Amino acid sequence: MKTSALLFTAIFFMNDAIWDTDFDKATERAQKEHKLILLKFAGSDWCLPCIRMQKEIFEDSSFIHFAQKSLVLVKADFPRLKKNKLSDYQKKKNEKLAERFNPKGDFPLTILVNEKGKVLQRWEGYPKLTPQEFVEQLKKLYDAR
Repeated sequence: MKTSALLFTAIFFMNDAIWDTDFDKATERAQKEHKLILLKFAGSDWCLPCIRMQKEIFEDSSFIHFAQKSLVLVKADFPRLKKNKLSDYQKKKNEKLAERFNPKGDFPLTILVNEKGKVLQRWEGYPKLTPQEFVEQLKKLYDAR
């Protein structure tokens, strides 16, 4: 029984993408692991295209598989509901990221950044792509760096 529970837990976490909330730490990790950074700006509890993108693209197995080996994922979330309120510290970090990468306040906004902080690609709004097409764009940009 313990083996089954451990196996289920391992499979569950292998099929999930981990989103960091600290861009500075993510940058250090990207430099160390020679990966690119995918930064998403989202309103997780109010922005319908953000929620759709999370479910249809970021939770897709093709994205997760590519992200685990090639990307460091960072989310800057801007929830509105009281139950999802961020700490003041996290709100300030997200606002600072928005000043740098998203001054117009676009949601969703997804940005591919190299380990030095240079923007390689921006997707404003929900991309009209399948998860596989989105991953193919990421792969091309990853290979071209």
